[in-house]
Amino acid sequence: MGNYDFLPEPDALNKLMQVQAALDLILCEEDWLRYHRFTPCRGTEAAMAKIDNGSGDHLFILFAPDGAILKGFDHESSLSPHAGEDYVIWPGIYDQTPLVLLDLLDDEAIEKDEVTFCIWREAGDTSWRKGQIAVPDGADDGSGFLLGTIRLTPEQYVDWAEDYFDVELPLEIVRGIYEGYPIKESTIHALNPERDVQGTLRELQEIGM
Repeated sequence: MGNYDFLPEPDALNKLMQVQAALDLILCEEDWLRYHRFTPCRGTEAAMAKIDNGSGDHLFILFAPDGAILKGFDHESSLSPHAGEDYVIWPGIYDQTPLVLLDLLDDEAIEKDEVTFCIWREAGDTSWRKGQIAVPDGADDGSGFLLGTIRLTPEQYVDWAEDYFDVELPLEIVRGIYEGYPIKESTIHALNPERDVQGTLRELQEIGM
């Protein structure tokens, strides 16, 4: 099973996911090819981050005033609802999850039943939590793999993105975005000279950047 103690606090994780989505957006014009996506909070709706590797695995993260919840799905995991003869969520994955956070997953686009692990942190908690689950020897819920797709540092993002998007990236500019510096026309041009700058700025505004 994967370790999740390294996860930042919800506010920091929210910003981190937004930054990665912004970088993906700049580097890749086609939305469906992007690895990281982010939808900011609108009205009463929670902010939502999504990681999708295009191979059947995904990670959703919902951020709300009551806390944050992560729902991951590794399609090769033996804990997948598809792994047995009957389609069923592995016992215990959601059993201890606070309802106020579990309800955030009640969205058709999130595919609540497609799950191999769930992690949450209520407002006021001092650590992330996971339900008590009986897992067979040798089984893997995919959390180590999927949580590893959250690039905690600019160096990690650059190492990954240069391979995934087949580009060379200036680390200092990526570091600046991680540190909260505003994304300007010159920033976009330095990262992706072929990108439509005005269109990119509009998309960045849509994700709250």
